[in-house]
Amino acid sequence: MKRNIITTSDGSKTIQIEEWNEQYHSIHGAIQEANHVFMKHGLLFYSETCATSKLDDISILEIGFGTGLNAFLTLIEAEKLKSNINYVGVEAYPVQLDEIKQLNYIELISEEHDTVFEKLHETPWEESCQITSNFQLEKQQKFFKDIDAKDQFNIIYFDAFGARVQPDLWTEDIFKIMFNALKENGVLVTYSAKGSVRRAMQAVGFIVERLPGPPGKREMLRAQKKGK
Repeated sequence: MKRNIITTSDGSKTIQIEEWNEQYHSIHGAIQEANHVFMKHGLLFYSETCATSKLDDISILEIGFGTGLNAFLTLIEAEKLKSNINYVGVEAYPVQLDEIKQLNYIELISEEHDTVFEKLHETPWEESCQITSNFQLEKQQKFFKDIDAKDQFNIIYFDAFGARVQPDLWTEDIFKIMFNALKENGVLVTYSAKGSVRRAMQAVGFIVERLPGPPGKREMLRAQKKGK
């Protein structure tokens, strides 16, 4: 399928799959969406309200590693929080390095982290790599249905392609896998607010809340695996 580099409304670039008319990030602002959904309502929410201690390591699973934007922002936030992050990014079809080089995240987010962003993409797949002193990354090339983690993660960034083009990624079967992968009191956040998605999450045991969405979207969802 043909892939194009396009510029979103906040000036940041993303990849568009032309045949699907689907993008890796919101056309209303790639960086804005990532900051709002995954940083503010995911990492920062967990750190402020769910973590037992500021010194605790935080384990994050990203569903759809894609351009590495969410990982890059998380790495920078980890420095601010002084938190140790263990980050696993799952991607069935990795983005090519020539596409990554056309993105402008370093320029818009942090030029001082230019070598770090490159390192996120240059490290080998299926290996755990220390990117900075407090950010460890493992990229796994697999389908989401093949994830078999149990009680392993504090946070899941669910950033799969939309249900319009890949409905099989937004089913009860997939969210059961996500539920099992989270530790108690873990949090899953996604840009989606579809009723069918919310019901699928609730059906497998998540407590789900609607939150104000990023620019261009009225709402988003956050789900929690509540402790007994």
